[in-house]
Amino acid sequence: MGWEDELFALFDDLEGRAGALFAAERDLEVADRSRAEYQQVGLAGRLMATVGGEVTLGVLGIGSVTGTLQRVADGWLLLASGDHDWVVALAALTTVEGASPRSVPAVAWSPFTRLGLASALRRIAEAGEPCLLHLRDGGLHNGVVRRVGADFCELVVGEGRRTVLVAFSALAAARSRA
Repeated sequence: MGWEDELFALFDDLEGRAGALFAAERDLEVADRSRAEYQQVGLAGRLMATVGGEVTLGVLGIGSVTGTLQRVADGWLLLASGDHDWVVALAALTTVEGASPRSVPAVAWSPFTRLGLASALRRIAEAGEPCLLHLRDGGLHNGVVRRVGADFCELVVGEGRRTVLVAFSALAAARSRA
């Protein structure tokens, strides 16, 4: 082999090493950017990508609830579980199993997802059906939601038609009794 062949072989070797170093550096940069972007992903975005799928939720004061995720909105979700529908406050979630590995950014959500927990509870009040309100501390109230305020709902309980005000901050979930 002549000196020119040795020189070209050296250049080929150096070029190969430079390419490998560049690829390794690029892989680290991509991984770093990926971690930085994932910081922007919220739980609601992951849940939004899971709509229609079966999940098991850990909910404060209740424990585990399994069902089909029907809707995700501002601060709450709707879960169909057997004969019951659950309106669950997102702030009461402790765990989610079965979530999609993807997420949906908030800019891609329907305008209806901006409706808050009060809107979901107003729908329950309009139906006039009995429901169970589960509190984050494990408390339970059985009655009919009559009216919904800015940060609480009014529940009529028992035969004496006693009224209980339930703060949204204490509410874990509302479950249909059907």
